[in-house]
Amino acid sequence: MWTLRELEREIDAIRERINRHRRALDEYFVKRSEEIDLATVCACAQEPLLFVGPPGTAKSDLVVKFVESLGLGESDYFEYMLTKFTEPSEILGPIDIDLLKQGRFMRRTKGKLPEAKVAFLDEIFKSNSAILNTLLTIVNERKFYQDGEALPVALRMLFAATNDIPEQSELDALADRFIVKVETRPVKDDSFTELIDAGIMNEVYKATEQKPWARGSASFEDFLKFKRFMDLTFGEGGSGSADRERWFPREVFAEFRRVVRTLETEDKVFISDRKLVKLYKVIRTRAFLFHGGAVRTDDLSLLGYSGNRRQELGVVQEKVKALLNLG
Repeated sequence: MWTLRELEREIDAIRERINRHRRALDEYFVKRSEEIDLATVCACAQEPLLFVGPPGTAKSDLVVKFVESLGLGESDYFEYMLTKFTEPSEILGPIDIDLLKQGRFMRRTKGKLPEAKVAFLDEIFKSNSAILNTLLTIVNERKFYQDGEALPVALRMLFAATNDIPEQSELDALADRFIVKVETRPVKDDSFTELIDAGIMNEVYKATEQKPWARGSASFEDFLKFKRFMDLTFGEGGSGSADRERWFPREVFAEFRRVVRTLETEDKVFISDRKLVKLYKVIRTRAFLFHGGAVRTDDLSLLGYSGNRRQELGVVQEKVKALLNLG
């Protein structure tokens, strides 16, 4: 595994490639910069991202193009639309009958979620309890149980989508794992002509089997190295306070605390202890990716995506902008 000294020599070049990847991908969409930026930051932090919005708002297309531009193999990416009738074997792989006869409960996971490096799960909250429990373990612990043994999964980037965020209590645990949730809205009202033009070109690319976005300025390894670099810098100094004192200026940290408290007290947005720590990590990741330095006030805009319910998302985003005077 890479050392901090090794990564320090190339981290600036890695940052540049990932940012170039982010900007290049934006060329193939109309008004999806927000979603692309969040997808990139979450991929760097290896934290899951949830797209919330109606069908036809480029959710799956964005993820597919993002993945294709990384140069991964076909088996490295897993995509599936979940329903209440989805069987665990469809996601995790079929049971190995030969081993079952020997008394072992093993799944053949080739081409399924446990072996994928990147995954996109559409309508994630429509799955049944058996799948939800497995997803919780995969998302939270990056483990998958085979015959009672916990095995590591290959998953590093997880994207999911939903038309809505149900309010059933049994779904709260999984929803809370998605610390960043972004609402995807139709753009045709404000960008009618641009949408038609971009859509037609996408149809041409499909018909002619072209993938110009797949030229790829950044590789999957670049994202792995970026995450490794961040993990090592978090640990410099031997304490969390050392990271905060170096990378989170006191006045910006005070704003971080103020915004979180305001969202909880005035808007009743629940932010769990786990989620708070994860938000810190993702904000730090955004800051280093976008400008290579300590956290600034504009990096706290990520708090605008911390809402839990569909009806909260837009409200929270506008509230955070107002609290931070971001306009």
